[in-house]
Amino acid sequence: MALQWTEMRMVRWMCGVKPQDRVPSKELRGRLGLDDIISVLQQNRLRRHGHLLRKEDNDWVKKCMQHEVDGARPRGRPKKIWRKIWRKTVSHVNLTGRMPLIVIYEADKG
Repeated sequence: MALQWTEMRMVRWMCGVKPQDRVPSKELRGRLGLDDIISVLQQNRLRRHGHLLRKEDNDWVKKCMQHEVDGARPRGRPKKIWRKIWRKTVSHVNLTGRMPLIVIYEADKG
């Protein structure tokens, strides 16, 4: 939510529009030729994950992706991990029955 709010403040500033003018967000993004920040982030995540899937199994980046850290978790809210963010992206984009879900399942097994 904070990211979307910040994005719209910047878009309104670039268009020279005040919130009191009540111009819809879609219209402002259309003027600038921009996509929603959330969809841009999802596309970037999907692209980055595709690159990781194509790496060889002995590559250090792929090993880091599958690595689990041992030990007790510190106090407070758990940190976001790529696997949970990836699952949320996959469910939002509706990639059911495709390769990324199989890869997540295999990563969870190993």
